This record gives sequence, C-alpha cells and structure tokens, in this order.
Amino acid sequence: MTPTLHRAATFATEQFRHLTSVVKRHPVRAALVLPALMLLCVLVLIPFTPGIGDLRKAKSETPSVLLASDGTVLAEYRRINRQWVTLDKISPNVVNALIATEDHRFYDHHGIDFRRTAGAVFATLSGDLQGGSTITQQLARNLYPEEIGRATSVTRKVKEAITALKIEAVYSKREILETYLNTVPFLYNAFGIEMAARTYFDKSADKLDLLESATLIGMLKGTSYYNPVLNPERAVQRRNLVLAQMAKHGKLDPARLEALARRPLRLDFERQTEALGPAPHVAQHLRKWLIAWADRKGYNIHTDGLRVRTTLDAKIQKAANQAVARQMAQLQTLADARRKAGQARAVLQAGFLALDPRNGAVRAWVGSRDFAQEQFDHVSQARRQPGSTFKPFVYGAAFMLGFDPLDTLIDQPVAITSQGGGVWTPSDATPPTYQPTTLRDGLAYSKNTITAQLMQKVGPAKVGALAQALGVRQSKLDLVPSLALGTSPVTLMEMVAAYGSIANGGSYMQPVLVLSVEDRNGQLLEQFEPVREREPAMPRAQALTLVNAMRGVIDEGTGRAIRQRYGIQADVAGKTGTTQDNTDGWFIMMNPQLVAGAWVGFNDNSVTMGSWGQGARSALPMVGEVFQQAFRNRWLDQNAEFDIPRPRPPPPPEQRRDDPIGEIVNGLLGRILRQLRAN
Repeated sequence: MTPTLHRAATFATEQFRHLTSVVKRHPVRAALVLPALMLLCVLVLIPFTPGIGDLRKAKSETPSVLLASDGTVLAEYRRINRQWVTLDKISPNVVNALIATEDHRFYDHHGIDFRRTAGAVFATLSGDLQGGSTITQQLARNLYPEEIGRATSVTRKVKEAITALKIEAVYSKREILETYLNTVPFLYNAFGIEMAARTYFDKSADKLDLLESATLIGMLKGTSYYNPVLNPERAVQRRNLVLAQMAKHGKLDPARLEALARRPLRLDFERQTEALGPAPHVAQHLRKWLIAWADRKGYNIHTDGLRVRTTLDAKIQKAANQAVARQMAQLQTLADARRKAGQARAVLQAGFLALDPRNGAVRAWVGSRDFAQEQFDHVSQARRQPGSTFKPFVYGAAFMLGFDPLDTLIDQPVAITSQGGGVWTPSDATPPTYQPTTLRDGLAYSKNTITAQLMQKVGPAKVGALAQALGVRQSKLDLVPSLALGTSPVTLMEMVAAYGSIANGGSYMQPVLVLSVEDRNGQLLEQFEPVREREPAMPRAQALTLVNAMRGVIDEGTGRAIRQRYGIQADVAGKTGTTQDNTDGWFIMMNPQLVAGAWVGFNDNSVTMGSWGQGARSALPMVGEVFQQAFRNRWLDQNAEFDIPRPRPPPPPEQRRDDPIGEIVNGLLGRILRQLRAN
C-alpha cells in the first residue's frame, strides 16, 4: 500500500468513527450528512478492492498440473483441498437451502440487498452490530480475505459491498452460486460443497438429500459452533432452522417440516485426504522452482492452470512405486520380527531414482516408502554413507593411472596409518585368502582389503576428484583412506548421476526434470533443453574399462541375483553397497539406456538392519524388479550394449539349474585362466 492510499484509508476510518458518534448524539444532522460521507468513503475505498481483471481470473481459477513425458497427470498444485464441481453437479436441495437461509432476494438484487443493508447499517451505527451480507458479498469475502479482511468494521463492509457490485458485473447469478458453493470452508480441510459432501456423508454433492443439504448449509453460520461431528445437537437445531426458512420462502412444503425436524442427524464422516499422485516427492521438489518461475513470468501456480511437462516416464514411475512398496513391506516384517520386547517400532525407509544416462532425464523418483507418512526425500535430501557403491570411483581412478582390471593384489590383512596417527584396518566378511586377486574380482566380490590397497596406490585426492567430476557435486568428501569404502555421506541423486556418467562413456550430464511449461491451453511458454554439451569427467576408454569391470558384479559377483533371480540377460553393470553393521543398503545398476539406484535404511542411522540389510538383499530387489519390467515390456531395448565387448554372455538361469557341475567347472576354468594371465 502506498503512503497516499494508507493516509486515505486512515482518513476514511476516522470519518466512520466520527459518523458513529454523530449518529448517537445528533440523529437528524446525521441523516443529512450520511449520504455524502458514505459516498466519500466508498470513493476512497474503491482502490482497496479487487479489480475487474482479478475477478475474471478468480472466475477461471485452475490449479497447475505436473505431467509425465507422455501427458499423464502426476500432481496438481491446489491452493486448498477442493474439487470444483459445476452447478448442475450440485443437488438443487443445496441451492434452495442456501438462498432461503442466506439471501432469499438473491435473484432480485445486484450484489447488495439495500433493504436489508439499510437496516443493518443504522443498527450498527447505533451500536447494535448486525450483518446483512448477501451471498455475493459473502463470496467477495471468501475470494479476497486479505483485501477485504474479517474485522467487524464499517470499512470492511464497504469494501465487501464494492467488491460484490464488481462481482455481479462479471459473474452471472449461476456462476455466483457455483463459485460460492465451491469456495466455502467446511472444516477438516474440506473446501467447497463437493469435499463437504464426501467428508460428512460419503457421497458426491449431487446426491445430497434435503436433510443433508440443510445440515451443510446450516454450518455456514459458524462451522465450528455448528460442527455436526462435535456438536450434533446444535447442528440439528441449525438444520431445522434452515428447513424452516425453506418452508417460509416456498422451497419446502410446510406440511413436511415437522416430520423432517424430528429426523435424527445421520453422518458418514471420513476425513478427505488430497490425492498424492504417483510422484509426490517430485511435485514437492519442483514446487519452489515453479513458484519462482511463475513469479518471474507473472503467473500463479494455484490459479493459472500451468502445465509443467517433466521427463518422468509414467510407466517406469509406476513400476518403481510398486517395487518400493513391495520390498518395504517384506523388509518391515523382518525388521519388526527383529525388534526386541518393549522396543519402539522403527519404520524402514527407502529411496529410488532412475535416469537416462544419455541426456540426464530423470525417469522415476521415489523419495520414501509412503509420502503421506514421510515427506522427507531420501533421493535429494538424505545424505548417507554409500558403502561399497563408492568403490567404482577408486577403480576408475586407478584405471586412469594405467592400472588394468587383470592386475593383481594379494588378499591379505591391511593396516593403514592415518595422518592423525590412528590405524585403519579394513576387513571383509570372509577371512583373507592370501592369494593374488585381480582388480576385476576385487570389485566384483567387493573385497575391502583389495580396494584399500588400491586406494593407497591411487590416493584419496584423485578418488575424490573423480567422484566429484562424475556427479557427487554437492556433498563434501573427506579425503582420507577410508573414503574408498564410502564413509563420506552423499545423496542417492549424486550417486545415480555419477553412475550415469560412467554409463555415458565418462561424460557428466546434469539430471534434468522439467522439459517445458505451457499455459492452460497448451501454448508453450518456455522449453528447457537438456545441456547438449557433454562435460568430460573421465576418459572414455577408462570409463568403458570400468563398465566392463562392473559387469563382473552382475555376472558373478555380489549382484548376481540380477541374472539368477530376475533373469535379466541384457548388458548391465552395477555395484552393491552395505555400510557398517548393515546400517545402509545400496544397489545401483546401469544399462546404456537407464541407470537406477536404490537405498534402504532407517532415518535414525543408529538403528541397524539384520543380515537382510545387505545391499544385495535390501536394495537390489527394487532395482531388479524395475529393470525386469522395463525389459519385459520393451520400455528398454534388450539388445542395447555398452561400447565395449562383453567378456562372455552369462549362461541362462535354466542352464545353471540343470547343469550345476558345468557351472562349477566353468567357474574353476575362469579362475585358472585369470591366474595364468596374472602370472
């Protein structure tokens, strides 16, 4: 508000106060000056009321929607929990009850009932506060509570009256009724008659009978005071008063009134929750960005019906939602069984992210197991130790220094003295073999002793630099030897983006979520092209070497369940990860067309999982199920291959089951050949 308008409003308020005292002392004099003063105050307050353009916008208020790449609706940005219904979808009983109770001359005035208003004004100026608002005036107050206010003052009433006249100039009577009934509040986060009908009577607004309609319209006098759930007796009394008004004004046969008034209040109450949609964490993540974009462009995300098209694939998103829900239900059962007597139940959480490594387009995003219960996003917000999923950065840095996947290190105990004087002694779940182990096997079988020795040769600084170049760009990495085993917390988004860079031949592509923004009519407002220039993170040759080594994780290492359990024979590579005491379980897998990663754990990282918390058992099934569906339904090309020959195609699961001896022999031959190459 400008200083000039503020002074004008202050002047108007002072004049109203003066007018009130004059009426009490000199009623005759007041009668002479009242019209002039009222006209003056109206002129002063006009700039403080909504303009015609604002009224037209309110008339066509439409929430913005978030769309998948194929146009599937993912979420809506509603201001309040309301479903707009047209007047023909509202029971005539509701309309009749409203008009009879709130404004029986509704069709005879143009926003202000002067007969009713005159009496209310003189009574109020004399000290007896009275109402007198028409339905249109109430609508003005509902639509513009900030501009008009809720104070019991003459200033507010004049603003309300001015706005009502403007509304009548823009809206038809049917539109006024429709807008009013869709904007009134009914408690319990229910706005509008449709949500009220569902909340209190479990039916749509067009199915409301006479008693139900009278009950809801009766609440408008005071939703809390006449709340039928908490104050049923008051609600019945108010309902019967509405029925009496309907009989008085010809909307109800008076002969039925007494019988209807004796009928009990019958509710079917259930709170209505807002539909979350298939990607609620994405909607939450993009909300701030969209508000900022809309502010710059002069739009409102709650009213202007913007259409935000994202990169999400609706089919993959649905598959991810199902995979997370299924796996979390199974693991929660194990967690509950492990809980000690008297111990509080800890809820297991998860995160899932999939993106296209070729352009960074995010295809699926599941931030928690249940958004209604957990809004914290375990994809972009949670920072957890990545465990062994960090190891590929160690091996990638080594390959960049000239190491070969067939180079060997001895599988033996390791003791590394830190700069602070402490000694780090990483170990594995199985005893050391004291045998030469290739770097490929060290990665495939996730050998901590081999990785720690390799870290000593490469150095934490180079490993950290490669991780950051590949995509771990927001989280701080502690450049110490234990970084090799993923001791620095990172986000799932960073890790999946980094694996995407590896799958993309060593070129980083920033994750992309938004493709374009359109207006409500589908007219393009702005298009967001993915960054076409690839940002080199590691040489292509070494990136492909790393991909080839990570194939071993799937073919014969800790991720072999992908082949054995899910029957995936396509060209994939990946890595499992488990942190100390099974606190976090990770698995990330990549294909030339899709990279997907999952994390499992408790929000409180002091709570650990059992043996089932290992990444291969906790996180891998979610990724495996999504890829399985993607290949089965041909969302991904089964024949897509990385640009480096596969060592040998893995035998199908049937062959492994039917010929266990052959599997053992092949495994032994493979080891003998690797030993010969090493020597």
